[in-house]
Amino acid sequence: MGVLIKGGLVVNADQSQLADVYCEDGKIQAIGQALSVPEGTEVVDAKGQYVMPGGIDPHTHMQLPFMGTVASEDFYTGTAAGLAGGTTMIIDFVIPSPQQPLMEAYHTWREWAEKSAADYSFHVAVTWWDDSVYEDMGKLVNKEGVNSFKHFMAYKNAIMATDETLVNSFNRCLELGAMPTVHAENGELVYHLQQKLLAAGLTGPEAHPLSRPSQVEGEAANRAIRIAQSLGVPLYLVHVSCKEAVDEIARARHEGQRVYGECLAGHLELDDSVYRNPDWGFAAAHVMSPPFRPREHQEVLWKALQGGTLQTTATDHCCFCADQKAAGKDDFSKIPNGTAGVEDRMMVLWDSGVNKGRLTLNEFVAVTSTNSAQIFNLYPQKGHIAVGSDADIVVWDPDKQHTLSAKTHHQNIDFNIFEGRTVTGAPSHTISQGRVVFKDGKLMAEKGAGRYIKRPAFPSVFAAVEKYNAEHKPQAVDR
Repeated sequence: MGVLIKGGLVVNADQSQLADVYCEDGKIQAIGQALSVPEGTEVVDAKGQYVMPGGIDPHTHMQLPFMGTVASEDFYTGTAAGLAGGTTMIIDFVIPSPQQPLMEAYHTWREWAEKSAADYSFHVAVTWWDDSVYEDMGKLVNKEGVNSFKHFMAYKNAIMATDETLVNSFNRCLELGAMPTVHAENGELVYHLQQKLLAAGLTGPEAHPLSRPSQVEGEAANRAIRIAQSLGVPLYLVHVSCKEAVDEIARARHEGQRVYGECLAGHLELDDSVYRNPDWGFAAAHVMSPPFRPREHQEVLWKALQGGTLQTTATDHCCFCADQKAAGKDDFSKIPNGTAGVEDRMMVLWDSGVNKGRLTLNEFVAVTSTNSAQIFNLYPQKGHIAVGSDADIVVWDPDKQHTLSAKTHHQNIDFNIFEGRTVTGAPSHTISQGRVVFKDGKLMAEKGAGRYIKRPAFPSVFAAVEKYNAEHKPQAVDR
């Protein structure tokens, strides 16, 4: 049975129009006025509402084994929560342990993700290097539809990638037409500062942001960008949280370098005062990396998002409950890093973005969906309402009020970083693969309904870069 979304304003990143949208067999079949549809079609009344592409969260960590525990959110509960908030696709991360074959880790994550309620894809982290990693990257791109690889510049003695690994992996990405991405924090500096603070007796969550000041992110962002520039490969920086990193991205883009930046809803809205809360559990619940920053960084992030220096929004959704956070009760460096947000992102961004005049309707669609689809080669299958595109759609009620709370959210975590905030603007309906899966507060997610979505490489663009580099290679000079 098809679904007809009737009477709403269809909003894409490039244009808006009053139109009905008919979905069947998982695809958008028709857009227009007074559409003729089969008898028995389910009708969604969207009058007075906006009909937008479903959100794409390009940065989540469902079921992640990390820091001695496993994230409380699995692929079913996490994607279901996303649907309740209007997010119809996630791009999660395969993170191999040091020395673990990439393909082995990839197959493990694929098995975990089979219970997803919404469509999903994967970035794959490169945490070490040898010839097998080189070969596995080729298999992942050419056979499995992975076109992006993650590099952690932080987490020394665990998953931190050395500069040698960055160079080797970035160069392999260029060969394959894949996008390197980085978590930009100087891991050596973070480790040094952690030990220094602990030695001084600072063991609580208040020391977490002190161990990861904005300078360590700025330095790592610059280093990754310069490595990418030297090799001629594009670069995507995840969870940009501070002015120093924004400045490095802006400089590189001004010089014509293909550098993309992502920011989190949490970093846009919360500041580092959360770590000084006298309630240890409250402060620990906010421990993530990079940490929440002093307030002046938030306006920098908003302006960067408005001006196009940052292109995407995400959550870094990685849930750990109070009993898991307690592992770092006597040592802040052992508090599992992560917060939630896959359900809340779009509502928070609408409330602080569109309602406050920072984002237009079309810009909201771009930063919550379309830009991610374009950067990671999912467009126009995802991130766009057009005939032939996937029927992943959110019907948005701009007047609907909703209070964000751990008591009512669908996320599998006992804390909400936006606890008690009432937003104006929320989904009335979410359609995934042409099926209504969220309606007027009722979630109807189905375990296993989500599909793995392959993302092709970018051969034409990357081949052009390599050709240009070869043609402009400096010539040896006879002396």
